[in-house]
Amino acid sequence: MRRERIRCVRQWRNEGPRRDCAFVVKDSSLPGFRGLDVVRVMLLFSFTYQEVEYPCALVHWFVPADDKPDENTGMWVVEPDMDPRGKPVLQVIHLDTMLRAAHLVGAAGHDSIPRTLQHYRALDMFRAFYVNKYADHHAHTIAF
Repeated sequence: MRRERIRCVRQWRNEGPRRDCAFVVKDSSLPGFRGLDVVRVMLLFSFTYQEVEYPCALVHWFVPADDKPDENTGMWVVEPDMDPRGKPVLQVIHLDTMLRAAHLVGAAGHDSIPRTLQHYRALDMFRAFYVNKYADHHAHTIAF
């Protein structure tokens, strides 16, 4: 794979915002997901400083819920990183640290998912997510 689109737009197909998730390289010496983090891209932008352009993203971090994958699914579970006031932990990162898109699946537990849940609100509605290693061959190979 040579290219992949990671989208972040306020309005996607006249329905609502689209803010994709991505794997970010944390430590390239660690294997699979142990060397990666997951982020949700909130804003894509660039700036120029001393004639050098810096492509960046404002991201919301997700943190692993455990130090190993879930025993039942084999997938890692992540939770949105929040500060002590309950606000999302946001940070600006360079686009070169992003590896590829990530697919998160909401962990509903024993609760029913409301029929009225709009797909573009799913990342705001769940407290935990499975990092989907079955999304495609590359996700399985790179992250697990």
